[in-house]
Amino acid sequence: MTSGSGAVLVLMLLAGLGAAGVARAEDPPQTCEVPAHLLATDSVLPKVVDTVKNARPLTVLVVGSRSSTIVSSEASAYPAKLQAALKEKLPSIPVNLSVELQTGKTAEEVDAGLVKLVEAKKPTLVIWQTGTVDAMRSVDPDDFRRALDEGVAALQNAGADVVLVNLQYSPRTETMISAPPYLDNMRVVAQQHDVPLFDRFAIMRHWNGAGDFDLFSTFHGTGMAKRVHACLGRALSKFVLNAARLDTAQQN
Repeated sequence: MTSGSGAVLVLMLLAGLGAAGVARAEDPPQTCEVPAHLLATDSVLPKVVDTVKNARPLTVLVVGSRSSTIVSSEASAYPAKLQAALKEKLPSIPVNLSVELQTGKTAEEVDAGLVKLVEAKKPTLVIWQTGTVDAMRSVDPDDFRRALDEGVAALQNAGADVVLVNLQYSPRTETMISAPPYLDNMRVVAQQHDVPLFDRFAIMRHWNGAGDFDLFSTFHGTGMAKRVHACLGRALSKFVLNAARLDTAQQN
């Protein structure tokens, strides 16, 4: 990929869900339902399970890229919505969440600081959102898999549960980047380390196909960004609780 096309792609991705603007008045209300199979996982979060069962504070660290934020409102970004949803479902347990942005960094570049982050934050759970920058830079998929493998291993060895979050879906960039190699490698690493993989790509593609959001439009604005992030936060909270095998009685 040339530097010029890479710059164009970055601008398109940022414009899609994070750029400032005015939401269209004709946007219909979104239901943003997620098929059950996309919120199910065979992997378990043992640290989260132990924390909740023993009524200790749940500390979550989100390690993400630019798409973890909304320019005009951090309170509306999906990490904040995730925290709010977890607090609602676990009212007797303090839920602390922090975000470490790794803007423009590949998985390999993020790796170097992961252990220090865990040592400083001491999270129960690390949610690692990655893959987009590697895909935009056309990083060798094998190198991406190796970096992801080393990063997940380092997080687990440091004592944290891990949830991987893959690329965001954007129909406008499908012809500019090849997402499948990175999606496949994230799935492989998740299986090898027995960690849950939140399939953000498939979820957003489902919403686009179902008409919940028109992700192809060039006129998203912050209104749509906030709705997408709210939906992602709620879906991710359900996914985390499912991975922790928490029944309804434990949640409320």
